[in-house]
Amino acid sequence: MKHLSGRIAAALGALSLLAVGADVAAQAWPARPVKIIVPATPGDGSDLAGRLLAAKLQQRLGQPFVIDNRTGAGGIVGSVAAKNAAPDGYTFVIGTAGSHGINAAVYSKLDYHPLRDFEPVAMINKAPNVCVINPDVPAKTLKEFVALAKAAPGKYSFGSGGNGSSAHLTGEYLKMVAGIDLLHVPYKGAAPAVQAVVAGEVQAFCGNLPPTMGQIKAGRVRPLAVTTLARNGELPDVPTVAESGYPGFETVAWFGFFAPKGTPQPIVERFAAEIAEVLRLPDVRDGLIAQGTEPIGSAPAAFRAYVEGEIAKWTKVAQAANVRLD
Repeated sequence: MKHLSGRIAAALGALSLLAVGADVAAQAWPARPVKIIVPATPGDGSDLAGRLLAAKLQQRLGQPFVIDNRTGAGGIVGSVAAKNAAPDGYTFVIGTAGSHGINAAVYSKLDYHPLRDFEPVAMINKAPNVCVINPDVPAKTLKEFVALAKAAPGKYSFGSGGNGSSAHLTGEYLKMVAGIDLLHVPYKGAAPAVQAVVAGEVQAFCGNLPPTMGQIKAGRVRPLAVTTLARNGELPDVPTVAESGYPGFETVAWFGFFAPKGTPQPIVERFAAEIAEVLRLPDVRDGLIAQGTEPIGSAPAAFRAYVEGEIAKWTKVAQAANVRLD
């Protein structure tokens, strides 16, 4: 028994030393430049947010935070690169609603899993989606548009930035909860999809607010509802989808930091705390709001729970709509 007690005490002591060592490592981090992989092109929402925060993190922590754009396959290329990086706290990736939410639902053979292969660190920001229609469609509200669609199944169509995109799945989600039949027409990006609504090629679009706002203000498209749970400050008179009869409906573009699986938890927690501090800075908040997004900041556990909910939601939608990209 004494030998057993001694072994237990030694094991506990070793664990304590490991914990102390991890805390010391987190306090010393970063000791060299930190890479932030952005799985999108320069100028994309995740790239803009990443560059804004990287500059502030460098000021706070005294080491360069370097943006590394790895584009391709809807975020897959950059995400795989991050998955394969050393889990030492010197490589992170900015995941999105597409790369770390929708992809897990629409690919049966994805080369990574958003949670099994990554440690969620913190959400950076959210961008609302908005449902708009061509002004020639005789509907002023989402309820009226749903009524039109129910009266003529398959007559109306909606555009998106491509198969499996956030706008595509948002449209499918609306179809599912409203019980309507709309034809999906994919385009090569959100901007061409919005322009298709303006031209009357398709009747509707439910996607990111920033590329749609100019057409809304010009009266070329009619906003029916925003897809956030609360109304948007830029469109205070436009109700939410939830207000329009579909409680709990929410789809947003979101961006957040993930670390390769196995990154020491003290470093993950430290980085999350630093991100939260940066997001409280007035110029950072103003910069993100100017991009049409809402600054968030979140603890790792809360971010993990959010991503779990996103994957579950989009899996249900993808299965109902039979959306598969492989």
